[in-house]
Amino acid sequence: MKKIVAAFLILSSISVSTYSCKNKEKANDPNNKKIETTTISNTSKDKMTDTQWKIKWADEFEKETIDSNNWTLQVVKAGRFNDEWQRYTNSDKNAYIENNCLVIKAIHESDKHGLNQYTSARLHTANKQSWKYGKIAARMKLPQGMGIWPAFWMLGANIDENGGDTPWPQCGEIDILELYGTKDDGRIESNVHYADSSGEHAMMGATSFKLDTGKFADAFHVFELEWHENRLAWFVDGKQFAEMDISSDELAELHKEFFILFNVAVGGTYAGRPNDTTSFPQHMYIDWVRVYEKS
Repeated sequence: MKKIVAAFLILSSISVSTYSCKNKEKANDPNNKKIETTTISNTSKDKMTDTQWKIKWADEFEKETIDSNNWTLQVVKAGRFNDEWQRYTNSDKNAYIENNCLVIKAIHESDKHGLNQYTSARLHTANKQSWKYGKIAARMKLPQGMGIWPAFWMLGANIDENGGDTPWPQCGEIDILELYGTKDDGRIESNVHYADSSGEHAMMGATSFKLDTGKFADAFHVFELEWHENRLAWFVDGKQFAEMDISSDELAELHKEFFILFNVAVGGTYAGRPNDTTSFPQHMYIDWVRVYEKS
């Protein structure tokens, strides 16, 4: 977002994708084609077991409020990042727990479109939880619409933005998913940002995954990053769609600890702008987030 192999068993991934947030009603078919946020049941969360991986850390969002041992809500003025129009708040209007989901809510506060007319949330685990290597996964239902820009991503734990000594992109960035509603509500992208041998910004280049039908706002999906010592691999619902070799000396920053971020931006240099076709509020639902290590 900053811009300035072992997968789950396919059967296991499909099994989990048939459940919504805890206490929500299961979809009528095994592909979970539509889950309304207002329907509720008592289905327990599946732990997505895989003999090659074991859970190292997780937040299942089963507490009444956001766990401050795991998450910090950044307070950021509008326009600080990528000329985005929203400001990030620590208000429970913009980020909260509902039906055992973490919800990030983007709100349009006026009838005008422009800078500082929106609020949203950006949560991270910096200085609380960080990892090097493993499987990083989350089950999510994404927002949609012109100018809407949700992301699930990681930054180097040494970034100066959070008290470290290393600026971006030297700290490294791994984008597990970004969705640009202005482009396609049924397509997500992955990417990596780093500093090349001359210290200049370089990147893997965006690699996309498109749903066969529908939008990512229609249902929950499992998004995964496998982070090995020599490569990165990205998956949606157990299907790999991107890979990057990280064995080069130039990619040393990708062999240090990283922390997790979730956010929903509105507008921005790379995301386009919302307009009268964009409905508000927009919601991103995170059923769970987990970090696995090799068994």
